[in-house]
Amino acid sequence: MTALPVLASVLLAAEPVAFVICAPGYPGSTAEAQPAMDAFAAALAARAGWPAGSIVGAYFESGKAGAERLAKPDAAVAMLSLPFFLQEAGHAKLQPRLGAVQAGAGATEVWSLVAKKGRVTSPASLADWKLVSLAGYAPAFVRGTALGAWGKLPASVEVVQSSQVLSWLRKAAAGENVAVLLDGVQGKALATLPFASDLEVVVRSAPVPSGVVATVGKRLPADRWAALDKALRSLRESPDGAAALEGIRLESFVPLDEAAFAAARKSYGAADR
Repeated sequence: MTALPVLASVLLAAEPVAFVICAPGYPGSTAEAQPAMDAFAAALAARAGWPAGSIVGAYFESGKAGAERLAKPDAAVAMLSLPFFLQEAGHAKLQPRLGAVQAGAGATEVWSLVAKKGRVTSPASLADWKLVSLAGYAPAFVRGTALGAWGKLPASVEVVQSSQVLSWLRKAAAGENVAVLLDGVQGKALATLPFASDLEVVVRSAPVPSGVVATVGKRLPADRWAALDKALRSLRESPDGAAALEGIRLESFVPLDEAAFAAARKSYGAADR
């Protein structure tokens, strides 16, 4: 009689685990990313000592599609941009586990508010303006996590989500009522723009995690997560793992910066109320 529960447990453990990556607004589509996701899933399974096919990977550039995939019962692990994690944490019962180091960036990043020189001196200056960002789909991140320490933004600020930040920066440089919130990589590239001298960084956020690896609800038993945790942290030590990380524009997975994460989550929650 005891063999049946044991067998059921073994079969459950053998079911493929879906590793979902979602970063709304960033380049690439689900179809374009699939070969890189397949390589990542294969390398991760091998590093964890799991059979081939034990992990399936999927990338989503749309927040709606990403949220729908997280709702499926096989979605047990996810790597998400911080704004998307904060937006979906409650709905998907996400438990933060690790940080992700972006290629050429780091495990944390600073967001920068940019506007035409001299036009923005305080949050009140943005009344009736458009505030544009990759993270515009998560207004509480923009108002709270990124800019909350600067002060409360006027209710009339229109937070806009757009990946076309270059065209919006041109509008700002031309004197339109537009400010742009840049992520870490975009902020570093600002000085290379031909019209950069017409713009200024008004305020910068505190460092926040650039990506968060999380487990979804209780879909992954503790022992299976322990194996994945170890595999993720050591993935770059194997040639296939290093190549797989490069394919998804990451350098490594590291312990989450708990202080930066807690501060980001607290300020998001304050703005969301």
